[in-house]
This record gives sequence, structure tokens and C-alpha cells, in this order.
Amino acid sequence: MRRQAHFLEYLYCLLLLIFALGRVGFMLYNRHIDGFGIIDVLDVLRTGLFAHDFMFVALLLAVPWLAALLSLRWPGLRLRALLIPYYILLGVVVGLIILADAVMYEFWQFKLNYVVFSYAASPEGTTNSVSTWFLLSRLIAALALILLVALPAILVTPRRLQATGGVRLWYRNLSIIWTFLLLMNVFYMRVGDAYYSPRLFLCHSATNPVLGFFSSVPWSGQEGYSYLSDEEQAEAFQGLYPEDTEDLADTLLNTRRPNVLLVFMESFGGKFVEELGGVPGVAPNIGRLIPQGIFWQNYYSNSFRTDRGTVSAYSGWVSYPQTSLMRQARLHTALSSLPAAMEEAGYHTSYLYPGPMTNMGKRDYLAHMHFRHLLDDTTFSPQEITGSWGADDSTSAMKTFRLIAQKDTMAPWFMVWQTISSHEPWQVPYHRLEDPVLNAFAYTDHCVGQLIDSLQTLPTVWDRLLVIIIPDHGYLYQQSFQDPEFFHSPMLWLGGAVREPRRMDVLLSQSDLAATLLSQLGLPHRQFPWSRNVLSRHYAYPFVYCNFPSGLMLRDSTGVSIFDLSAGLPILEEPEDGGLRQRKAQAILQESCRLLGAGR
Repeated sequence: MRRQAHFLEYLYCLLLLIFALGRVGFMLYNRHIDGFGIIDVLDVLRTGLFAHDFMFVALLLAVPWLAALLSLRWPGLRLRALLIPYYILLGVVVGLIILADAVMYEFWQFKLNYVVFSYAASPEGTTNSVSTWFLLSRLIAALALILLVALPAILVTPRRLQATGGVRLWYRNLSIIWTFLLLMNVFYMRVGDAYYSPRLFLCHSATNPVLGFFSSVPWSGQEGYSYLSDEEQAEAFQGLYPEDTEDLADTLLNTRRPNVLLVFMESFGGKFVEELGGVPGVAPNIGRLIPQGIFWQNYYSNSFRTDRGTVSAYSGWVSYPQTSLMRQARLHTALSSLPAAMEEAGYHTSYLYPGPMTNMGKRDYLAHMHFRHLLDDTTFSPQEITGSWGADDSTSAMKTFRLIAQKDTMAPWFMVWQTISSHEPWQVPYHRLEDPVLNAFAYTDHCVGQLIDSLQTLPTVWDRLLVIIIPDHGYLYQQSFQDPEFFHSPMLWLGGAVREPRRMDVLLSQSDLAATLLSQLGLPHRQFPWSRNVLSRHYAYPFVYCNFPSGLMLRDSTGVSIFDLSAGLPILEEPEDGGLRQRKAQAILQESCRLLGAGR
């Protein structure tokens, strides 16, 4: 009977132990990301216990507590039978979140977030990136965790409670403690309470993964942030995106209507380009081509995944921490469009992606953006589809060359070739570097170099051609989101249409490509509210704004700030500026979310 009276304490200790083991497992599984010692593990356990678990576990056990009170009121109530469905649900939620948090951190390096649902809706992205054994082994681990939570909880719960006077007194006193813990949940507990170290990995390890996940859910039904009042937001936003940047202070091209080939490189951030401070020897072809063209040394990608980078590049739109506009087909008609603007000026538009265009709503988005000719994996023979994502970069580069060489139209054309080989699982028909990740990026660099060399053998094509090389986003190779260099990316303009080779120091974002290119073509771009012509005289405050599901970054001439949305805290300020850059980033986020809501 005494054991029965104390079953809530047993459940409480069980969940504390589960979360402690989950933290240790999280750290061990991701030990290659950030080295740590036994003192770090103990600090993480202590911080997680006192910052989150003591109070949060009480919230998770509110249902068994209330059921126990009901059982005291109605002694015949079958307590265990009543709670079994809840324990199974608790096991599924806690077990899956703990496991998914540890596994996905290896790829994303932020705590498991509500954004996972947008990628779970397109599971081919996951299945293409990892092996069947990887998925199967994690599924087995998930089932084990579910049982580890649910089965002991069921066994320690009595079938019925004996409502003796001592038991009633005990539960009355326990209810006072439980009520206090629940009130602490509501008024005091925050994700940021676990951010005790300047090392982001340790803070993430200390954060309760279930609390972190549910804190990220937009319970109102849409993404929105209210860090600043309307007056503060308006003041911070003032002048960031000038309405008129259609003047041209610098001409980069020798013709107003060049043909344009945009090479959209998968994950090819500055980490792999030596000229941007990246790993030496990975991209020698980009290195040798830089002196031949216009190299934008301070270009930054807007986000962390292809679906977000695609919209930033072709719609000149900022990205959102949790919302993927590519998937929001109902909003596509409200987005501005670079290919539509060029089509209106007489350009023929096409897009070559050597894989299926089903992932994340890619085909719908590209069609709505007026890419008239969409070429996917069905353009290639079955023998040419050798990779898990589609035809490798060498095959698709040759296809791109043949398509360009065969163009006989007098009208100008705008074509995109998107690469795919520099992506998990890093399996490419190329073996120059030992590191499989670096070797995959080296392969893409090799294929891009071959395409440029081949195009230069066609003088009539090359003389009228502008080639723009950019990535869709970066890749976290020996980096974290605490490193602003993750967003730093290469942008190179090549071709006979380039007036002269030069290096550009101006600070610009991926979303600025549309307005900057259109201005060089003598075309209007007022329809792009988030894209700035960075060569305008009105571009008076150069800055870049980037985000990922749990954070924002703003860099300007004064320095750089990164704000963690989950914790509600700055995780980088170099140098400190009294929070000015942070408020500007928050103002952009609030304004962009307001416009997104209006578009619904």
C-alpha cells in the first residue's frame, strides 16, 4: 500500500532519469560536433535538471496526478487502466522526440523544432540522404525508448488507490507541491534558462528536448513574433529596404540583354571556397575562375535549406525561420518573380534539375514563377540516374551544355542548372579527396569548371553569355549556427557579357540578387519589396539578414549579431552594440511575418 501511495514519485524519478540518459545519449551521439569532457557532462546534467526537468516533468505528470485525485474521490476507479493510454502517448512523445532530437542534430545542429513537420511531409528528402539500415536502426531505438518510458510507468501505477486517511493526507500535501511546480511552468520556465555556456552545443545538450519542441509550435496557427512594439518595430525597420533603388551607379555588363545561365550549387557555402577563408583545395576550379569574372566577396545566403534558398534567389524574398514558402502554393501568386520579370522583357525561361521535382513543392513553385520549361529526371535515361537524388553533376552538366549549344532562338534566354551531388550521402563518381564530404564538393566544383570550359569553346554563345554561380545555402561542415560564416557564400559572374573582371566588396544577401541583376539589365524591380539593388546610390545601409529555424543573424559594417529564437537570447554579438543589430533583425522578422499573414 505504501508503494501504491508513492507511485507519482516513482514516475517523477523515472522521467528525470529518462531525460538525464537522453542528454548523455545526445552528447555521445553528436560528440564529433563539439568535444567535451566529464565536467561538461556533469554541468549539462545539473543545468538541465534544475533549469527544466524539475518543473517540466511535473507538467508531464499532471494527468496521473489528477487521475490519482479522482481515484481518491471514487475509490472504485481503475487507475491503471485509465492511465495506460496516456502512458503510451507519453512514451511515444518523449521517446520519439529524444531520439529525433539527437539524430537530426547531426544534420541540422539546432534543437528539434516544429519545422520538422514541413520536411516530414516530403520524406524522400530523408530517404535519399541516408541508408535503409540507418532508418531501421533508429526505428528500433525509438521503439526501445518508447517501451523504456511507457512500460515502467504502467507497472508502478496501482490498479486502484486505497483511499485511507494517511493516503488522503499525503496527496493533499503532494498537491500543494505539484500546484507550485505547475505554476512555475507557466510563469518562470523558459527554454533560455538552460543556456549557461558560450558553447552552443552544451546549451543545446542541457535543453529539455520535449520542452524545446513544444515551445517552437506556433499555437496560434501561424508563424508570428512580437519582440518589439509597433513603434519600436517601425523605428528599427526604417531605411532597411529603400523603396527606390532603380538607379544604377555602376555598370558591370557590356550588354543590356545577355543570355543568363544561373548555376545553383547544392550546399556550396564559403566553407568550401579557399578565397572566402574555406578549406583549401576543395574548389580549385572556382578559384581559377574568380580572376576571370566579378567575384562578390561579401555575399550571404538567406537560409539553411534548398526550399528557402530557392525562394530567396528567384523571388527576391527573405526566408522565414519555420515557414517554407516553396510549400505554400496558395502564396506563390503573391510572390515576386525574377523569371517572370525577365520573361516580360522577352526572355525564354527554363530550369534543369536532374532529380524529381516532387520534393517540397518544387515543381509548383517553379511553374508559378514562370519557368516555362521544367526539365527533371525524366529528361535523362534510366542509365544516367546513378545517384540517390538523380543524375550526377557531370551528367547534368553535359546536358546543360548540349541544351545551350542547341539554342537557336534570337530571343534572349534565362536558364538555371541546379546541381545535386554535393549532398548526403556523398556518393559521387570522383575520388580526389579522402574526406567523402569534401570530395563531393570537389566533384561539383570539377563539373562546374568543365561546363564553363566547354561553354568558352563556343564563341558565339560565350560572347553574349552571363553565368551567375551561387549556392542555394551552406553546409555545416565543422561549423555551427553560432558561426556567421555558415551563411557566407560565393557568388561569381562570368561570361563574355561581363565588362571586366573585378572584386566587389559590397555587402548583400541572396534575396538581393533579383533587384541587382534586373537593374543591370535595365529592367524595373519595384515589385520586389525584399530585394535591393546593391549598386544603387540609395543603398545607404548595407547589411545582410539571414535566419534558420531557431535563430536570426544580421551583419552590417559595425559587426554581427545572432539571436536565438528558442532561448530568446543573443548567442553572438561581435562587437556588442547595445542590441541595435538584434532589434533590426527582429523588426525584419516581424514585418516579414506580418506580410506573410496578410498574404494568407
